Amino acid sequence: MKLFSTLTRKKEEFIPLNPGKINMYVCGPTVYNFFHIGNARPFIIFDVLRRYFEYVGYDVTYIQNFTDVDDKIINRAQQEGITSEEVAEKYIKEYFMDADALGIRRATVHPRVSENIPEIIEMIKELEKKELAYNVEGNVYYRAAKFEDYGKLSRQNLEDLNMGARIQVSEEKEHPMDFALWKKQKPGEPAWESPWGLGRPGWHIECSVMAKKYLGETIDIHGGGQDLIFPHHENEIAQSEGAHQEPFARYWIHNGYINIENQKMSKSLGNFFTVRDISKQFDLEVVRLFMLSAHYRNPVNFSKELLEQSKNALDRLYNAKNNAEYLMKNTQPTAPTPEEVQWTESLHSYKEQFKKEMEDDINTADALAAIFELVKEMNRYLDVHKSQTTINKAYTLFMELTDVLGIVHQKEEKLDEKIEELIKERQQARKEKNWALSDKIRDELKDMGILIEDTPQGVKWKRV
Repeated sequence: MKLFSTLTRKKEEFIPLNPGKINMYVCGPTVYNFFHIGNARPFIIFDVLRRYFEYVGYDVTYIQNFTDVDDKIINRAQQEGITSEEVAEKYIKEYFMDADALGIRRATVHPRVSENIPEIIEMIKELEKKELAYNVEGNVYYRAAKFEDYGKLSRQNLEDLNMGARIQVSEEKEHPMDFALWKKQKPGEPAWESPWGLGRPGWHIECSVMAKKYLGETIDIHGGGQDLIFPHHENEIAQSEGAHQEPFARYWIHNGYINIENQKMSKSLGNFFTVRDISKQFDLEVVRLFMLSAHYRNPVNFSKELLEQSKNALDRLYNAKNNAEYLMKNTQPTAPTPEEVQWTESLHSYKEQFKKEMEDDINTADALAAIFELVKEMNRYLDVHKSQTTINKAYTLFMELTDVLGIVHQKEEKLDEKIEELIKERQQARKEKNWALSDKIRDELKDMGILIEDTPQGVKWKRV
């Protein structure tokens, strides 16, 4: 498998540190609000990468943190008149609600900053020993200029960064690019005891500490959005490698930006959408399919029209699933013919194509294309009665590949008794050639959101 590493700017053969095992750390949300559509992209992409690794046999330890100590959380607590802890707890629950709807599986561990304060303090003390950190009246900063490789991930040097700095410059700092490891307490803020007085961690230190705690000093993959390359991930490298003198992550993977109707997403432009906003118009599985329809490193343009296209594409996949399930249920259990055996063996080519695309830097767009080609072939071949074995093998392959992408996962839906009874009444009316009653019941079901289709194999239904 080849993955594009941001550190080397090229595709590299992926070789895990320990055979058969993979450690992944992916930056999670700062829990002060519902997460937005830009956040959703890395959550989905790295969920798929994890799923694929597990699909091909790896044991994956997947860590995604919650930043529950942050200026934004403190500000939201003041706005809502509750504590920072209550804000964090509220939006962690909301995160899981939206993540579940997007098909994002739980991480192996979801660590929180507030649960790792002792470990954070220990790493800062280690950086002080190495003279990579300094204390100014309770504020502790990292000496960026003392870390020789600072800027290697973003391909920038300190002089260029200094000239283009948009970071607030403090008179306390020795260098404008020095960044906070520990912040002394301000009135009304949450704080913990430390060697430097009451205070709380800076943003970047949490990920260095939690990656080490759960995965070790060197991890296989560190992932996140492109916006995190600098300064967040650059600072993580400086902290972790400065403290341990070991490579922090062997592969750095970043997804591209999302534009909203050809404009950068921004609250000031009024085109800022949370996933919760979008869920009011679209099933979030549509959003997941949309995200996977482009290569993860490419920018994507988000619009209602493109979501409609993804909805139609998802409908085609569900139609294939439902048709195969219907045929399996309504086909006699006869042995497959030699021609059917040959056909089912030919389906292996779609699986191989899917795996080839996924192993070429997680090319989900072309992996999806392989699934749609499989669907096209299933629709062509299974249009008349075939053996249950033949149908089942095609169906099993289809579900296997879609599961890797985390789509077409909804369980079979059951109709309520009233609708079931109307469908039976309509079938009886057709048997008695009472076409007027049959049409009347069809229209009644349509008004209830149930579309009836008469096929050579029997009656099928779907919600509209």
